Amino acid sequence: MILRRLARPMLATIFIAGGVNVLRAPQAHVEAAKPLLTDTLDKVGDKLPAQVPTDPATLVKIDGAVKIGAGLALALGKFPRLAALLLSGSLVPTTLAAHRFWEEKDPEERQRQQVQFFKNVSLLGGLLLASADTHGKPSVAWRAKRAGHDLGDWISDTTDTVGSAVSSVPTKAKKAVGNVIPG
Repeated sequence: MILRRLARPMLATIFIAGGVNVLRAPQAHVEAAKPLLTDTLDKVGDKLPAQVPTDPATLVKIDGAVKIGAGLALALGKFPRLAALLLSGSLVPTTLAAHRFWEEKDPEERQRQQVQFFKNVSLLGGLLLASADTHGKPSVAWRAKRAGHDLGDWISDTTDTVGSAVSSVPTKAKKAVGNVIPG
C-alpha cells in the first residue's frame, strides 16, 4: 500500500538523523544520559551480566547505531515490525534521559522539554502502530487459532464419516466380523 511506503520513511527520518547526530557528537548525549544511567545502574547494575556495557559513552553510541539501523530497516520496509519495536525500545530511555521536564526549574525550559517529551510519546505511539501492522494479513496468533479451528473441524468431519460408514454396514456383515466393528 502506498500509505505504508510513504509513512514508514517519514517516521524513520527522525531516528536516522538522530542516530547520525549521536555518532557525530556523542558527548552532549552522554551528559544527558548520565543521570538516567546512574539511577538505573544503582538499581540493577549488580544483576547485569559482565558482558553488558555500562559505560555511558558506549551505550549512547549503541543507541545511535540502533536508531540508524532500525530506522533504515523501517524506511526500506525490511522487517518493519521488528524495526519499529527496536526503535520503541530505543526511544523510551532516550526520552526519559533527555527530556526530564519535571526536573527543570526555568518555566521556559520546562515548557520546551515538555513539548519534546510529548513529541517523543507521540512518536512512540506511531512506532507501536507500526509494530502491530501486518500489511492487511492476519496476525500469527489469528492464523494459529484458525488452524486449530480448522483441525478441529477436520477431526469432527472425519469422525462423522467413519461413524456413518460403520453404521451403514449391514447387520449380517457386522455379525460376521464380530467384535472388530462394534455395533
